Amino acid sequence: MTNESLDPRVLDMYKLCVEMADRVSARRAGANAYFITVQGALVAALGFLAGRTPRVDDRYLIAVTAVGILTALTWYLLLRSYRDLNKAKFAVINAIEIQLPVHPFADEWEVLKRDPISHWRQRYAELGTVESMIPLLFAIVNGILAATLVAT
Repeated sequence: MTNESLDPRVLDMYKLCVEMADRVSARRAGANAYFITVQGALVAALGFLAGRTPRVDDRYLIAVTAVGILTALTWYLLLRSYRDLNKAKFAVINAIEIQLPVHPFADEWEVLKRDPISHWRQRYAELGTVESMIPLLFAIVNGILAATLVAT
């Protein structure tokens, strides 16, 4: 494909799609920072309340852990939504790349799928998959704390 046969509108659309995908990723990072802050505040509140003398009623502590679980589940669902949105955006980007002389995103993905990344891991773990474990871990920890409070 020569530069003369490349429609500048296609290139402009490609640039816009790449920029929009980057913005979604930036929003996802901002959401992660927000939810980490909220979870940290909840853990701090739980520690503060549990350490009070006289002891705070366990119902309040359980309420804090319930908020932690609900926040973690909301975070998880939001991450799934961002992942689905980015998956759609990159499908469009890859379709546009077919019209371009180079295919950086499609080629990058092929390399990630094909080549072992390290000696201890045989395949690429998608960021969305790894990232979604964090809110689930917070939900589990909050669930364990709630169960411990109920059992005591």
